[in-house]
Amino acid sequence: MFKILSVKHDNNGEIIEYKLSSGEVIGKQEAVKLAEKGQIEDVTVGTSKYGEKFLRSIPDADKKNNLDNLPEIE
Repeated sequence: MFKILSVKHDNNGEIIEYKLSSGEVIGKQEAVKLAEKGQIEDVTVGTSKYGEKFLRSIPDADKKNNLDNLPEIE
């Protein structure tokens, strides 16, 4: 089971990469595949109005752990 530690945004503010607790950096499509298999903690897979799958944080009272609020990948 992996945890997302940090993210990388593109120029439009969309998350395009995720750094996992294993140290590996993966793209959005690979992250979606792992999440659909239940291999990433604290996220679900959503579908945009354009049919694109993406990760979203499981809602809780702590906004600091929302994907958009995680640190940028260095």
